[in-house]
Amino acid sequence: MGSNLDVVKEKDPYELEFHQAVGEVLESIEPALERNPHYRHAKIVERLVEPERVIMFRVPWVDDQGQTHVNRGFRIEMNSALGPYKGGLRFHPSVNLSILKFLAFEQIFKNALTTLPLGAGKGGSDFDPKGKTDNEVMRFCQSFMAELYRHIGHNTDIPAGDIGVGGREIGFLFGMYKKLKNEFTGVLTGKSLDWGGSLIRPEATGYGAVYFANEMLKTRSDSIEGKTCLVSGSGNVAQFATEKILELGGKVVTLSDSSGIIYDEAGIDDEKLQFVKVLKNFKRGRMSEYTEKYPDAVYTPVDATQDHNSLWDHPADCAFPCATENEINDKDAQNLINRGVYLVSEGANMPTTQAGVDLFLENKLLYGPGKAANAGGVAVSGLEMSQNSMRVKWTREEVDSQLKRIMTRIHETCLAFSEEYYVPGNYVVGANIAGFVKVAEAMIDQGVV
Repeated sequence: MGSNLDVVKEKDPYELEFHQAVGEVLESIEPALERNPHYRHAKIVERLVEPERVIMFRVPWVDDQGQTHVNRGFRIEMNSALGPYKGGLRFHPSVNLSILKFLAFEQIFKNALTTLPLGAGKGGSDFDPKGKTDNEVMRFCQSFMAELYRHIGHNTDIPAGDIGVGGREIGFLFGMYKKLKNEFTGVLTGKSLDWGGSLIRPEATGYGAVYFANEMLKTRSDSIEGKTCLVSGSGNVAQFATEKILELGGKVVTLSDSSGIIYDEAGIDDEKLQFVKVLKNFKRGRMSEYTEKYPDAVYTPVDATQDHNSLWDHPADCAFPCATENEINDKDAQNLINRGVYLVSEGANMPTTQAGVDLFLENKLLYGPGKAANAGGVAVSGLEMSQNSMRVKWTREEVDSQLKRIMTRIHETCLAFSEEYYVPGNYVVGANIAGFVKVAEAMIDQGVV
């Protein structure tokens, strides 16, 4: 394990997020490598950590004042052993090769767990849609797609949304692809319902994280009902995780954005959640406005000098990190444990540092890692692809039922592999080995390519 990680670090010494993702997986899959020496002989790990293709390009665009800007665009086509590349596009100033390679690497295992025929990819740009007009976002998306279209296709690479890429951006990207290729195909997922999108797709990641949490609780003869939950973020994942928690009888007391945190001890009910959806999805406002509408709630601005995130320092039963990577460090993890939290289900990708994960596992928390717990998003993207291919549209109930069934199956798979490798209840080991074995066998079948 160490030598493979050392090689990754030597090749790309500044890609810290990628090192973190690779290190966590390599440590987990060591027992599978010991049991299956042919994986080592076939150099599966060495091939997995190296993307099949990395595409990087400039994205020039003009703002409403006529000023020209240049951003950097990326697409990481990581692994296609199980199917066409599949993974989101992220538009955020933090985007770089390290972030996208870590996300694409995680996507390999996540997509394998869904049981759908999906490879792994990730992409995006350091463009920040925040504060931009619709016309500026449109011009950027059109310029971005003017290069990306050469590398994607419904049987090759099917991007989706991620942070900074919602329905508006997907629409602009799809429109440009259609114009350039002169074809209407399911080349992107997360589309509007009127032109090829799937019901439940916006809800899928958040709903899935709660379904996975509920399955973990069932192993202790428990459920979400009556539980107090901490949720971070306020985008799609956080909104719909909150919605599903409320539907299952739980109580959510926190939400956040990049500016600050709200703590509402009385609970964020359906009316308050609807306010948040309008605020974030249409007005594109800040969470500080929540306390103007609901003054009993407490707003805490982000303090970059703090060594912890105060959102995770409230009494609760369950935590759903749904914002971004590394939002829970070891101090946050200890605060969660001290405050009574015994379940963590990750709606975001790698939101917990390795030190935090170690604390969760040492203290026997029910801990659902992102590659398992948030696989609902890509699962319903796969269902959207199926509907596009068949030219049909399934009902909300049909898609939600399939999502719930997929998340239940992912939970069963993780649990079974954790038991097979003598660490029952360790969903990290279960998820990583289950995904790895499936991809490794496919890679061996397909030869050295």
